[in-house]
Amino acid sequence: MIPLKTDLLSSGGLFDLDGKKARLKELEQKMGEEGFWNRPDEASKVSKEASDLKDEIETYERMAQNVSDLEALVELAEEDGDLSLLPEAESTLKSLEEEFNEYELRSLLDEDYDRSSAIMTLHAGAGGTEAQDWVSMLLRMYTRWCENKGFKCEILDLLPGEEAGIKSVTLLVKGDYAYGFLKSEKGVHRLVRISPFDASARRHTSFASVEVLPELEEDNNVEIDPEDLRIDTFRSSGAGGQHVNKTDSAVRITHIPTGIVVQCQNERSQHANRLTAMKILRAKLLELKLEEQRSKIEELRGDQGEIAWGNQIRSYVFQPYSLVKDHRTQLEVGNVQAVMDGDIDPFIYAFLEQKSGLARRGDGSDRSSKGMRTESVGQQG
Repeated sequence: MIPLKTDLLSSGGLFDLDGKKARLKELEQKMGEEGFWNRPDEASKVSKEASDLKDEIETYERMAQNVSDLEALVELAEEDGDLSLLPEAESTLKSLEEEFNEYELRSLLDEDYDRSSAIMTLHAGAGGTEAQDWVSMLLRMYTRWCENKGFKCEILDLLPGEEAGIKSVTLLVKGDYAYGFLKSEKGVHRLVRISPFDASARRHTSFASVEVLPELEEDNNVEIDPEDLRIDTFRSSGAGGQHVNKTDSAVRITHIPTGIVVQCQNERSQHANRLTAMKILRAKLLELKLEEQRSKIEELRGDQGEIAWGNQIRSYVFQPYSLVKDHRTQLEVGNVQAVMDGDIDPFIYAFLEQKSGLARRGDGSDRSSKGMRTESVGQQG
């Protein structure tokens, strides 16, 4: 039996094919009820869930059929002694493995908001201009990753550095499962390199923080009292043509009870910027609410340690050697340039696998989408 077929069959439990079919049948029955389509909000949610389930089921069944077809082809070639078919079979198997890896990861993204789009904010930390340049490098890395994955990336707010780089930037990553994938990037990212801003060509260490929040729908559980908000408008300082520089279109919203401040200056109108800023605020308040719940759980569990400023999740070393290491999974990649060009899937996959308790394969396969050499060093956890 082809190894991939064993994985695919065993993942039927992980994927819960029977459960998804039962849920789809339940949703279709609900959609057939009289007056169902007269409730547009409910109808939209139910029909989207049904459509997503149908796509997942069809994807699983198609992959299972493709693997069975490939297995039959290999068996036929071996029986006839026709080795000319084997290179084609190996190429097909490789493509199926890549598709299965992606499918397997999506099966793990079943937590609340995993299907949502993501709001990312990058902040420069210690290191001055060097750290601000590091933020611009990370922005490019995530933008490239979005392009490779087919996500739409939109900058909502950007504060440039005085000399070079970016002090902070907030971007919206639109697409299914964007938050599920990018939540693994939350934390502090450390850069080690010879600084181009140092005349003495000394090695510098810089830090940048990455915050990732789900984009929330209007009807979520976060309630915001208008009396708790202070809304200020100001003239945009970013790019955008003459309009943004001549009108007070940028919006800053302060949530007085929590002290949370958000702003947006990307849109042309003050109204659009206000709507976007409210969306960011809603996501931040949800994160605060969830963090409070997690804190209560951690009090019962005992101190487990959390990602915090000064406790980096990943290091990117350019000199004296070339290496990117994730300190949570111990995954190392030697091709720094490929990572900076957006090939961060191995790190995302390793994090999600570790979080779900899914063991990495022992057959030498890896999660690299561009053939990078990856390896797991020591034990995970």
